[in-house]
Amino acid sequence: MQNTIAIVGRPNVGKSTLFNRLVGERKAIMDNQSGVTRDRHYGYGEWTGKYFTVIDTGGYVVGSDDVFEESIRRQVKLAIDEADVVLFMVDVDAGLHPLDEEFANVLRRYEDKKPIYLVANKADSTARYQAAGEFYALGLGTGDIFPISSQSGSGTGELLDAVISHFEEEGVEDPDAGIPRITVMGRPNVGKSSLVNVLLGEERSIVTDIAGTTRDAIHTRYNAFGNEFILIDTAGLRRKARVDEDIEFYSNLRSLRAMEESDVVIVMLDATRGIEAQDVSIIGLADRNRKGIVILVNKWDLIENKESNTAKEFEDQIYEKIKPISYPPIVFTSAITKQRVHKAIETVMQVYENKRKKVPTSELNEVMLREIEAYPPPSTKGKMVRIKYVTQLPTHNPVFAFFCNLPQYVKESYTRYLENRLRENFDFTGVPIGIVYRKK
Repeated sequence: MQNTIAIVGRPNVGKSTLFNRLVGERKAIMDNQSGVTRDRHYGYGEWTGKYFTVIDTGGYVVGSDDVFEESIRRQVKLAIDEADVVLFMVDVDAGLHPLDEEFANVLRRYEDKKPIYLVANKADSTARYQAAGEFYALGLGTGDIFPISSQSGSGTGELLDAVISHFEEEGVEDPDAGIPRITVMGRPNVGKSSLVNVLLGEERSIVTDIAGTTRDAIHTRYNAFGNEFILIDTAGLRRKARVDEDIEFYSNLRSLRAMEESDVVIVMLDATRGIEAQDVSIIGLADRNRKGIVILVNKWDLIENKESNTAKEFEDQIYEKIKPISYPPIVFTSAITKQRVHKAIETVMQVYENKRKKVPTSELNEVMLREIEAYPPPSTKGKMVRIKYVTQLPTHNPVFAFFCNLPQYVKESYTRYLENRLRENFDFTGVPIGIVYRKK
């Protein structure tokens, strides 16, 4: 990863606010509550013609009651290792804090390896600007202190001028452009982060038994076994009635936005709980957004006394609950034992290819007109519908136009017949199909 900036520091100094300013959009959740950011969070920015990656990190803490403390520290160190330039953020308003001094000692190990800039945030008045001088006592970094206000943006230009002087290459505007985006969704605690970590072979997302551990949508590039895509781990979605804190409300919004931006949605279920109402809602939402869908039944290793028909019965229950949606493939996995995890990814990539599939018009007509001849549209009010021609429209999802004499008389049941024949003949597993009728 070239031209990479890591923003680090203790909790609540404004790291996520600066991250959002550098990437030019509100990607990270911001809140006055300590510990909102837990995982490493990536975005892309540009300054005077140079492109860079920015990593937002959780607040570095030692000796707190936070069960995530050790995991967050590990994530912070991974971000520092990845970075070309480190921004050590402190809070002018709060002044020099013992945690700043403790973290400065951690960063000293890196001083010979990469430039470290001391960034004094919340310097949004003359008095605060001057107060930034007390942080010279840390004796860390390039020797300069950059007083800024990440909220208003003042001082960030001078900071970026200094930072990009270390970047020899221009960088890439958006390294993720054109790469498939796969979003992992589901209720809290079904194993989404565990799956992501298994695939990446590292602790990309913090995993605990506590529901709601992942709060933001975490984007990661996956490149292995001939596959490359952006993998997005999201916060667990609960019913609106149960969302009772601001952070969770924004987590839900981020999860839904991640789904809207994705090509394929992996909906994870917990095998020990079966398919629940919230799972059905998520699948329905993905269908309405015209996304490719793969259903993963996780924790399959915890189902005891499995018989040859156990999986089939489970599948039947799922399809019964999500009717009339019938196209998503179902894969039974275990993120803990890694059972069928790669089969799941193969299925996801096949669904992505199906979503982009273009069927030649000649082949489409040859096959579908034969199917129509075998079972013509039923007459309505004595009117005979005659379909003469089929073509696939140039859309992001498979949409087929059927040209006929009386489009208004085609019944919904016949549309379902045509959809089933299209799926059967051209394999559109996992993908919603659109059918429109045009007057010929």
